Amino acid sequence: MRQLATSGYLGELFGLDGQVAVVTGGTGVLGGVMARGLARAGARVGILGRREQVARQVAAEIEEAGGEAMALPADVLQTGQLRAALDAVMERWDRVDILINAAGGNVPAATLAPGASLFDLPEGALREVFDLNLLGTILPTQVFGAAMVAAPEGSSGSIVNISSATAARAVSRVVGYSTAKSAVENFTRWLGVEFARQHGDKLRVNAIAPGWFITEQNEKILLQPDGSYTERAQTVVNLTPVARLGEPEELVGTVIWLCGQGARFVNGIVVPVDGGFGAWSGV
Repeated sequence: MRQLATSGYLGELFGLDGQVAVVTGGTGVLGGVMARGLARAGARVGILGRREQVARQVAAEIEEAGGEAMALPADVLQTGQLRAALDAVMERWDRVDILINAAGGNVPAATLAPGASLFDLPEGALREVFDLNLLGTILPTQVFGAAMVAAPEGSSGSIVNISSATAARAVSRVVGYSTAKSAVENFTRWLGVEFARQHGDKLRVNAIAPGWFITEQNEKILLQPDGSYTERAQTVVNLTPVARLGEPEELVGTVIWLCGQGARFVNGIVVPVDGGFGAWSGV
């Protein structure tokens, strides 16, 4: 793991040396890439996710490359497990400076099948996708955010939530996921204001809205068995000015910026990383 330059002026703006970051959903494709990127910028990283073996693998890869990391097996919807994860972080590193709420995703049953309508969506599936994305962002924020607020005077923390390009533009079929991510964006703005009013600039809250990236969850939707685009993926590419899907590593720069001192006056915003998908009308 080649470390990013963390000395001099650029180090002051973008270096995360000595910081402690927790990445929920760190066992997923995007969360794992962000965790590795934070480590390259100098942060010590807790990999939080339900898949313990994957969390341990990501942490081991970071440590083998010269970083410092630990696995935090936990479910973001179980407050007791989140508190146990916080205790483990505090015992080892005695602080939390950064929280990346990358846990989330879609639930197939909350997605409209071809020819189906809103009236066909099962209540249980909608509750599941809302819980995973919205409560899965709020609950870790309550647990880890409380420790960040309680940090000694003069400390500065950052929470970064993960939204989606589908929150701002209507995208066919994914009604449950889109609605949940819209709520995540509202929560981001609300909490950024609330924390600033209560704690000044001690703890900032922002979000990233990724565009279309290949993950374990959507790979079969976007790619044919031979690796070519499906019809849905090609439609996305046609509506993306840079004319391609995103690479997970292309999220890292924005994450590092939002977590570092270079963004210390940035609060309550949602940053799209989508190749222009959200900016273009298609005309």
